[in-house]
Amino acid sequence: MIQVENLSKRYGKQVLFEGIGFKINRKERVGVVGRNGHGKTTLFRILAGKEEPDEGTVSIPRNYRVGYVEQELDFGEDTVLREAARGLRPEARDQIWRVEKILAGLGFASADLAKSPAELSGGFQVRLNLTKVLLADFDMLLLDEPNNYLDILSIRWLERFLTAWPSELMLITHDRGFMDRVVTHTLAIHRRKVRKIEGQTGKLYAQIAVEEETYEKTRINDERRRKEIENFIAKFRASAQLQGLVESRKKTLIKMGRKEKLETIKTLNFDFAYRTYHGKYVLNAEGLTFGYEPGRPLIRDFGLCIGARDRVFVIGPNGRGKTTLLKLLAGVLRPDAGDVTSPAAVAPGYFEQTNVQSLVPQNTVLDEIQSADACVEPGQARFLAGLMMFEGDDALKKITVLSGGEKSRVLLGRLIVTPVNLLLLDEPTNHLDLESSDALLAAIDAFPGAVIMVTHNEMFLHALAERLIIFQEGGISVFEGSYERFLDRVGWSGEEDKAKPSASAEPGPSPDGPSIPAPLPPSRKEARKMRSEVVAEKSRVLRPLEQKIAALEKKAEKAEADLTRMNKEIVEASQAKNGARIAELSKSLHKRKKDIDACLDELEPLLAEHETKKAAYNQRLAELELEG
Repeated sequence: MIQVENLSKRYGKQVLFEGIGFKINRKERVGVVGRNGHGKTTLFRILAGKEEPDEGTVSIPRNYRVGYVEQELDFGEDTVLREAARGLRPEARDQIWRVEKILAGLGFASADLAKSPAELSGGFQVRLNLTKVLLADFDMLLLDEPNNYLDILSIRWLERFLTAWPSELMLITHDRGFMDRVVTHTLAIHRRKVRKIEGQTGKLYAQIAVEEETYEKTRINDERRRKEIENFIAKFRASAQLQGLVESRKKTLIKMGRKEKLETIKTLNFDFAYRTYHGKYVLNAEGLTFGYEPGRPLIRDFGLCIGARDRVFVIGPNGRGKTTLLKLLAGVLRPDAGDVTSPAAVAPGYFEQTNVQSLVPQNTVLDEIQSADACVEPGQARFLAGLMMFEGDDALKKITVLSGGEKSRVLLGRLIVTPVNLLLLDEPTNHLDLESSDALLAAIDAFPGAVIMVTHNEMFLHALAERLIIFQEGGISVFEGSYERFLDRVGWSGEEDKAKPSASAEPGPSPDGPSIPAPLPPSRKEARKMRSEVVAEKSRVLRPLEQKIAALEKKAEKAEADLTRMNKEIVEASQAKNGARIAELSKSLHKRKKDIDACLDELEPLLAEHETKKAAYNQRLAELELEG
């Protein structure tokens, strides 16, 4: 269990949070939500011991291990497999099959395992760091946007892994669906305080909305009442007969205090501008073929017709050609063969993450929005900047000082300046916080034109997809129907295959004799049965210990309460100069202190025994989860 008390952190005049406190109890999986820049990552760094708070404490049990994915890359081995194996604890160094399984789950191909970590792309280097943390069997995982750089198959694998995680974890992600499927509790950093509940994000946001509505109604009523009292005092201040009532009203004002009006929180809220279009189709692709290397086409003989109201989503593993296809459809790339045609009245709008490089570093947010369309008036540009959460002087910020999420919002602002009837979007949720992703989903849903979108976000797919372009098994196919129907009828190939360790998990020849094959991991059915047996054994062994611990803790708490009461009574007896009562209380006080010391002496070895046995069972369960 981790306990945070009275924690505060600020940078200059910006206060991220102040006086916050919460607990992370056993087996809780906690989703952390809040606006970008409100302190989620800073809180994780404090919990991981990477940063110091300005005030407050973080209490972590002895020998409790916290795992945090470092952004800094520090690779010391010559292959991906050996580097990942550094994450294994010393007693598990021979479990190379676990290393291979997690690497496969996170999208590494067999050929990648022999590569040097330095050869990997930045995204795969981050995945390698994540692999080491997942292998280390920490008591607590702190995962900050773990699904960034993951494709849809790896995200689905990670979701299953985290749902089966036997200990505690805290998770930050912009993917609400992913978070809701993984967590047991949700914690919000909101108005520099924290709120934690059991349940998913929707429940937490609903509670906050109700509480703030109640607060505002109470504040308005209090202000009305305050005004009435102030008017009464002003009216009858000079009246001798009503002087008692006037003084009473003054005291009432002091007791009432004053509720401050809640600060307005900036919210991304926008609609894509629509250019009227009366045609039936907006785009037609025929015989598209394209490759970056001669004779090795990435896309071969692909064709598709996009209707004027279609919602088409492009999905599949990374590196298969999704972004390339979108660039071909947007006209950014020219195909080696085939054609992409659109009627003259079609006005496309294209969004791609790498387009942030097209932003001029010394331009302001307003400059960039105005430069997207010469017809945009300064007042309209400022209004659009406000919609993108760049209000007032924030609209005059230089691009060079903006975060990745802020630059994404500038790109969105440029996109909505000019009316369009076809949106082509390449992973637009990257770098957006959860609330901004929700706003984007609503804007896409409300857009009257056609949408073609590349995404790994399954919440968007479930909510919006009507047709799918699927990259898998070395080719491209079009599926007519929703994402849910695709999962039911077709599904992702290879998800079950990734659960199997490769042959290289077997040991080499023994120096004392012939090679002995490694025992095969249990089947899924056997693993489930074994897991049930371990869970039952764990409960049978740990429950008596937990009951003893709870009884001792309760006894110690009662003794502490008695101690507090007796100290107060001794002060009262001293003031009354009652020597006999002081002597009686002193004896009782001494006895209570001895009771507390005895409880703590008995409690300490029980806690150590419980933690040791719990860790052993959790290790066994984690291994069975991977095997199953």
